[in-house]
Amino acid sequence: MKTNTSPLKNIYLTGILTLFTIVSFAQEVQWVSFSEAVELASTDKNPKKVFIDVYTDWCGWCKKMDKDTFQNAAVAQYMEDNFYMVKMDGEGKEPIDFKGKTYTFIASGRKGYHELAAALMQGKLSYPTTIFLDEEMNMLSPVPGYQKPEPFLNIAKYFGDNIYKDKDWKTYAGAK
Repeated sequence: MKTNTSPLKNIYLTGILTLFTIVSFAQEVQWVSFSEAVELASTDKNPKKVFIDVYTDWCGWCKKMDKDTFQNAAVAQYMEDNFYMVKMDGEGKEPIDFKGKTYTFIASGRKGYHELAAALMQGKLSYPTTIFLDEEMNMLSPVPGYQKPEPFLNIAKYFGDNIYKDKDWKTYAGAK
């Protein structure tokens, strides 16, 4: 049986598949563990800041932010270029050593929480919460709640581009 496929149609389909592949790869975020981020921040010649996405398995807004915000090509590219990206389960069971202290899971209520997640969120257990740390692992700011791609990118650039050193958030956000 003869197929009716023109060379032009084949070129078009090949172009679409190539574009789809490029876009798919552009949206991939390289997540590392918290320990890996600490190691990278202390050993890289030009260390990046650290971004931590604190989530839980049961959090619908966390999943929505993963899908809508972190898979956005512009967000993914900016974050990959400027931050070590960490996913941290706010109810994780594994101990984490950080700055001379071991943080562990604390059983509380039906589930519990991880001490480091609680410390980074400044005791406000709200999911999702995104945390920005500088290159020396010092707190810049926790940002609670779901963020759409464009507002999230503005927040990320505020820290990633060091705007926070010269302008307070209200001045920066008001200029947007």
